[in-house]
Amino acid sequence: MIPFLQLRPGEDASAVRSAIDRVVDRGWFILGPELDAFEAEFAAAVSASRAVGVGTGTDAIAIALRCLGIGPGDEVITSPLSAAYSALAIMMVGARPVFADIDPQRFTIDPAAVEAAVTSRSAAILPVHLYGQAADMPAIMAIAERHNLAVVEDCCQAHLATCGGRPVGSFGTAAAYSFYPTKNLGALGDGGALTVNDFGLADRAKRLRNGGQSDRYQHAEFGVNSRLDEIQAAILRARLPLLPGWTERRRALAREYRAQLDGIGSINVPPELDGGHVYHLFPVLSDRREEIRTALAQTGIDTLVHYPIPIPRQAALASEAPAQCPVADRICSQIFSLPLYPALAGADVTRVADALRRF
Repeated sequence: MIPFLQLRPGEDASAVRSAIDRVVDRGWFILGPELDAFEAEFAAAVSASRAVGVGTGTDAIAIALRCLGIGPGDEVITSPLSAAYSALAIMMVGARPVFADIDPQRFTIDPAAVEAAVTSRSAAILPVHLYGQAADMPAIMAIAERHNLAVVEDCCQAHLATCGGRPVGSFGTAAAYSFYPTKNLGALGDGGALTVNDFGLADRAKRLRNGGQSDRYQHAEFGVNSRLDEIQAAILRARLPLLPGWTERRRALAREYRAQLDGIGSINVPPELDGGHVYHLFPVLSDRREEIRTALAQTGIDTLVHYPIPIPRQAALASEAPAQCPVADRICSQIFSLPLYPALAGADVTRVADALRRF
């Protein structure tokens, strides 16, 4: 069988085990030296001044928005195609998510739709760098500047990605990352971080993640309990040096997929619109999605759908009176993801392509 994903430690197994043992032997599990070191190392890796480790990528978005003063009465323009947590994070701070439809090739938010969605209540744009491909950040930043809007980048699926040669996360005021186990840099549990270039924002984010404490037992403002723990920070430190190599492996596998899937009429392979794509996932489109997935499953090839329901059509968003996004509706009805991860063999890509060709 070719599984969709391989989550067990592989070449990193020894380093991960040593990292866990180091934390256990030290006996310090929350807000300790591993987190301090990881925050510095991760900030350097993504070209940010400061990183703040938190419990999840969702919390990273919500805390970033709060640091920018965004809350009740505000609107945040975002993508209808993503994991729903990006929009739920907006709702967590009391703001309203406003959905702007997507570019049909890039699958990220369409700048023209963003412009059309701006109102007097708009406070920020939350572009999602999806599947490893960056949103059109120069166009989005131009809109933000025209309308005096904050920009928080959702980089949860785009570790080390670039847009026009510039790192994602470096365009907006803040950026959010997830270390959920399936991510390109994943923990062995939940985790996240936000990055900023403003030291004052970083200090406030550290307060907010720790109950709003300005000092021990002194809660200066309303905060949450969202802290990246020492074991996960240590695991991420062990894996971070391997991330550039893993990223290049993902790109090589994607090139192989593109070469071997060329000319197969039953599927549509989206174009690579920026060489900084990091291929968190390898999605393809087909009007016969379920037939193809069933045929692949019968040959032992696992696939998944990311995402079958656009966020505006989720029941949890009904109270927000979401706008309809027909491009996202169409893409969600056709999209599915093929296996792609660093441990995948080239022969496995050939087997997937052969199965699709036979179909």
